[in-house]
Amino acid sequence: MKRLLVLAALLLTAPALAQEEQSTAPYAYRQLDDPAQETKAQDLMESLRCLQCQGQSIADSDAPIAGSMRSLVRERIASGEEPEAIRAWLIERYGDYVSYAPQLTTLTWPLFAVPAVLVLIAFLLLRRRFTRTPTENGQ
Repeated sequence: MKRLLVLAALLLTAPALAQEEQSTAPYAYRQLDDPAQETKAQDLMESLRCLQCQGQSIADSDAPIAGSMRSLVRERIASGEEPEAIRAWLIERYGDYVSYAPQLTTLTWPLFAVPAVLVLIAFLLLRRRFTRTPTENGQ
């Protein structure tokens, strides 16, 4: 009976162990041999958000998905793919959230326009406040 319980426990933990082994990718913690390619990969990885940590780039995160994404970036850079093509593919796959450099689209344009409008309103109010005519000052 005891052996049967041990066997059942091993069978139940095997998928978890297999997933852990599969999550490690060849270039997750190993740099590319070509320094120029590694620089491209590093620059791209620093501009991509870890989907699990959400507050770190994939270059800084130790999450398994970040390791997989680092490996994917390095493999694609090594094969000659351009960083912007890789970024576009990751955005298509994971959504705009994966990128720290948001794209201007019909959905995101208000995020870019609202701060500019607020700065313009503040400028107009301040200009009006500090440029008064002599009649307004009581002269």
